[in-house]
Amino acid sequence: GEALVELSERLFAAGVLPYYLHMPDAVAGTAHFDVPVERALALHRHLAERLPGYLVPRLVRETPGEPAKELVSAPQGRASA
Repeated sequence: GEALVELSERLFAAGVLPYYLHMPDAVAGTAHFDVPVERALALHRHLAERLPGYLVPRLVRETPGEPAKELVSAPQGRASA
């Protein structure tokens, strides 16, 4: 989780706004990169808790045969205290 937080911060410092966080495609030879949806959602929640909304990318995945990315989770922002 913290590596993704740092990545978003460094990208922004370099002038890049993190827009998408892609879940890996399920293609032959990439099973070792697979991330269960529950884990991806937990990582995305961690980003939303630690970063301002503009630095939290949309969590997406490709669905074979579909014309566009599927939104798994959009930035929710930090909870109010």
